[in-house]
Amino acid sequence: MPLHPQVKTVIAQMAAAGPPLHHLSPVEARKAIEAMRATKGEVERVAKIEDRTFRGPAGNLPLRIYTPDGRGPFPVLVYLHGGGWVVGSIETVDASCRSLANLANCIVVSADYRLAPEHKFPAAAEDGYAAVRWTALHAASFYGDSARIAVGGESAGANLAAVAALMAQERGSTPLVLQLLMYPVLDYSFNRPSHNENGEGYFLTNDMMLWFWRQYLNSDTDGESHLASPLRAKYLQGVAPAAIYTAEFDPLRDEGAAYAAKLREAGVPVTYKCCEGLIHGFMGMAKVVEPAKKALEDAAATLRTAFAQ
Repeated sequence: MPLHPQVKTVIAQMAAAGPPLHHLSPVEARKAIEAMRATKGEVERVAKIEDRTFRGPAGNLPLRIYTPDGRGPFPVLVYLHGGGWVVGSIETVDASCRSLANLANCIVVSADYRLAPEHKFPAAAEDGYAAVRWTALHAASFYGDSARIAVGGESAGANLAAVAALMAQERGSTPLVLQLLMYPVLDYSFNRPSHNENGEGYFLTNDMMLWFWRQYLNSDTDGESHLASPLRAKYLQGVAPAAIYTAEFDPLRDEGAAYAAKLREAGVPVTYKCCEGLIHGFMGMAKVVEPAKKALEDAAATLRTAFAQ
């Protein structure tokens, strides 16, 4: 499929908004992302939204709980924002969380985590797992069902979601019904065909991704850890079922496909979809890009099915 025309418009708008993130300092990049979010317009209604904190390994962190219409207990999705472990917050995925709560008829717990380079690997990974554990322990306090918990995220947040699923399996805690991975970062490498095909011109570039990795990792050795690069995990048997969505014009596309294949080889149930005509970050484009809206709706339907089972 060619690049969708509505995506071309979005790329042009992002290019006009300012320099690429990797040309900025981490603090400047965060301000740029927040400024882009501030221009999004009207927000989707959700029955209830509550801000709380949860206890991470290094102290309290913000989280936001989105509850749909209806009567609980509801299944719960723990959602981790993207941003290369460097930028982003619960604010930058607010629209996605609202839509997922309504479409999947579930509570969404959107959790912040410590950002790099101030907090290097594995800080974000441990925080993401702590958010899952907190949710399992406190679900009843917000009408959530502790027996139906999924974890998900976008980009680097999907990396942390995959890592949280690995940690839950390794540490024997919090059985998860699904890991929902939207265009995930899964390996510290740049040697797949999609890196060569899509490494320039489609918002996320290879140079930007390398910049993110360098902010996050203490050294190249960290990138060999399965808690940074889930594709390098040796034991995947028993990890939570996965739904992996990639974008056709994304340098990370083939990482998602490879992880889906590796999970299947380990006997893990997997749904994999490559969304044609789209680029990295399409969840944030659902209001203006029709195929992105359809992908979000499909992801929500997959969640509903997992919760029902």
